[in-house]
Amino acid sequence: MLFAIHALDKLGALPTRLAHYDAHKAFLGDTSRFGVRIVMSGPLVSDDGATMIGSLFLIEAPGRTEAEAFNRADPFAAAGIWEKVTITGFLRRQG
Repeated sequence: MLFAIHALDKLGALPTRLAHYDAHKAFLGDTSRFGVRIVMSGPLVSDDGATMIGSLFLIEAPGRTEAEAFNRADPFAAAGIWEKVTITGFLRRQG
């Protein structure tokens, strides 16, 4: 099943995000231990088109339990960067 993970950063979290960016990228390099495959992912940005303000993932996972475990294990989650995380099932229609 596909899940969209929409995570918004806390106000002023950019320095912490940048400090944990390499660990976050390394974490995303192998998601097999969670039974998760990343379909696409990337930072959410402010209206200036450059300042990172959150994260968006589209993942394939056996179920919500695996999607939640994957999200909890992300170094960004451990660092407390995200203020609000929403995990929603997704039905692909196009693309």
